[in-house]
Amino acid sequence: MGKASTSLSKRLHVFVSGRVQGVFFRNYTRSKALELGVTGWVRNRRDGRVEVTAEGYQEDLEALLKWLHTGSPEADVAGIESSWGAATGEYDAFEMLWTE
Repeated sequence: MGKASTSLSKRLHVFVSGRVQGVFFRNYTRSKALELGVTGWVRNRRDGRVEVTAEGYQEDLEALLKWLHTGSPEADVAGIESSWGAATGEYDAFEMLWTE
């Protein structure tokens, strides 16, 4: 099935834990999101995790989620918490935000 048969109605929210700060995780996540054509944001959290909210085609979001399990070359991902919902359409691009 191609993208033409898929609706732009998915939203993915993810918390990534492990050694994911100070290893360019946000930069690599933004690059991967841009490559996949999804919109949203990535930010560091004060608790040491990285948070990602992305919207787009389900197969692109699934590819991003799969990539987040490994992340940047220097990262050591220990865990992923993800949830799915309906897209809100509020994002025009994929941005790297500062810490919450």
